[in-house]
Amino acid sequence: MVVAALSCGGCTIMPTSGPQSMDIRMSQAGEPESLPYALVKLSPEVVRVLGQFTPRLSSAFANRTPPKAFRFGIGDTVSVTIFEAAAGGLFIPVEAGVRPGNFVTIPNQAVDNNGNISVPYAGAIRAKDKTPVEVQQAIVAALSNRAIEPQAVVSLVDQRTSLISVLGDVRSAGRFPASASGERVLDVITRAGGPSTQGYDTWVTLERAGHRASVPFGALVYEPSNNIFVLPNDTIYLYSQPQTFVAFGAAGTQGQYKFDAWRISFAEAVGKHGGLSDSLADPASVFLYRGETREVAERLGVDCSKFQGPIIPIIYNVNFRDPSGYFLAQTFDIRNKDVIYTSNSASVETTKFLNFLRTIMATANDPIIYATNAYALKAAIRGVAPTTIINPPTPVNP
Repeated sequence: MVVAALSCGGCTIMPTSGPQSMDIRMSQAGEPESLPYALVKLSPEVVRVLGQFTPRLSSAFANRTPPKAFRFGIGDTVSVTIFEAAAGGLFIPVEAGVRPGNFVTIPNQAVDNNGNISVPYAGAIRAKDKTPVEVQQAIVAALSNRAIEPQAVVSLVDQRTSLISVLGDVRSAGRFPASASGERVLDVITRAGGPSTQGYDTWVTLERAGHRASVPFGALVYEPSNNIFVLPNDTIYLYSQPQTFVAFGAAGTQGQYKFDAWRISFAEAVGKHGGLSDSLADPASVFLYRGETREVAERLGVDCSKFQGPIIPIIYNVNFRDPSGYFLAQTFDIRNKDVIYTSNSASVETTKFLNFLRTIMATANDPIIYATNAYALKAAIRGVAPTTIINPPTPVNP
């Protein structure tokens, strides 16, 4: 007990790679210069809550239904064809009986800045935000009193407004017309030639109506719910950002490591940096440092009243002495820029302190030994036996 107390008292002067597990659990956040943090023990409930807040396009954009019917916009080029039931009407002359069909095609025109197209004898017809069927109905209604049972066919010639922009690390960036049948994110990326870099390092950002969300490209492939429908005027941006984590402490090796995958678990990350050092690590004291949003922290049961700002510093603790801890670590996903720290075992710190005491005692004893040896050497040179001989105590035999 005395040695343990002395070793704990000497922890502050012993060389070490980071805080002791006791310091983390006791939370030194009360000190003015310390940043407050919350300690959360990894459990199935914690894994479940974090899984609900994993970034997903399917949750970021509630509208995942197929796109609605196509609607014209300013600048779209429109074709209008008008039919009449018989010759001699408004558009078809009497002598047109030999025509292949009783129709006339109006020259293509773009929807003007007021959102209208012009149809002879019908005037300005509203086209902006209207479907082709709605424009057809408006034309027929305007001509019904003048033409012979008129019918109209309205079609899109050149699409200029309902476009989808695909930018970044794709092979053929550009703006693509939105398909009336509906396309998903991967469909549009395919139209742009696909990613130009390795998929596991690629992120996809979808921006819609001022709202933005990002997910790894692998999330679109392996989690189909993220592959949502795109809408006109959406912007898709692909960029390369290798995901990394940092490991230090009583680990196999220390440093920064790449995921080399679109997603890895806590257990995979520990294995990636060489596991735990058998001679140094305390398996019950493996910690992961991460900043969580205030909403997530509250769901984890953290008292957020002592924290300021939207991001709450949280330290997750997993106990690898417990066999079930490995199962939890397999379901706990690592995020980009996470920090993994493994604390030394208490016995390691005790050993360090005892070696420190042994060094101090040896330092104090060395001058005495040197002086005794010098005195004995001097007496031997003179041929005189030393008057005082220091002998070690004789062991007492039982």
